[in-house]
Amino acid sequence: MTPWEVFAVKYADRNARTRKDSFLFDDNHNQPHDMDYFIWVLRQRDEILLVDTGYDQEEGDRRGRPIRLNPAEALAPLGIVPEDVTTIIVTHLHYDHAGGLRHFPNATIHLQAAEMAYATGPCMCHGTLNAPFTADHICEAVQRLYSGRVIFHEGDGEVREGVTVHRTGGHSDGLQVVRVLTEAGWLCLASDASHYYENFLEEKPFPIVVNLGDMLNGFKTIQRLASSKELVIPGHDPLVRKLFPSHGPDHIVRLDRGPEKVFLP
Repeated sequence: MTPWEVFAVKYADRNARTRKDSFLFDDNHNQPHDMDYFIWVLRQRDEILLVDTGYDQEEGDRRGRPIRLNPAEALAPLGIVPEDVTTIIVTHLHYDHAGGLRHFPNATIHLQAAEMAYATGPCMCHGTLNAPFTADHICEAVQRLYSGRVIFHEGDGEVREGVTVHRTGGHSDGLQVVRVLTEAGWLCLASDASHYYENFLEEKPFPIVVNLGDMLNGFKTIQRLASSKELVIPGHDPLVRKLFPSHGPDHIVRLDRGPEKVFLP
């Protein structure tokens, strides 16, 4: 199999958080704890797969969470034109992962069936559970469904040779992670199956959780899918940009050759 190039593209951050926002159980809840927001690009020759879309300025203004770059602008240094993107793997439908779907009008999305059922089902009657979702984003996904541009997976599925998806649940009921064959080995884009390295390395649950058992099992799954712990890529950890080499602008890092620095036990 031909390996894929993989890039993490940062488009936003939140630097007024504390550890209580990141860990359900922690002894240092009042300490600062920054968060980065990423989308990911898989590239093999002329083929581009996008993993998640981030959220745009409009959504950032609505939630009081400003972005640094609109997703389309953030992707431009990689030569990606939004209208040319035809495949997007959506790890889950939270606003910061599916909030930019409308900017990629020609894309078919790969999604877990359980995530669509969850985001459009009776659990959304509860404000605590629907808070990470935005109705317009869910409607966009439904419109893709009715135009024949949603491919559903139930558990494990193959998107391309060397690119597979795997449902973990936990943070959102249909959360899926992406396994990618790279030059460095099998890499796992964990998305929100582990927001930070510390979540999966120390089995510290993230506070936004639908099923705690699934989240804890997911910490094991993402390590099993990757060739090594160093190739598990958390969804929001600023350490990713410190461990992996930059690729052009400082908001893009290259993941497929492995980290430049290793800190994991």
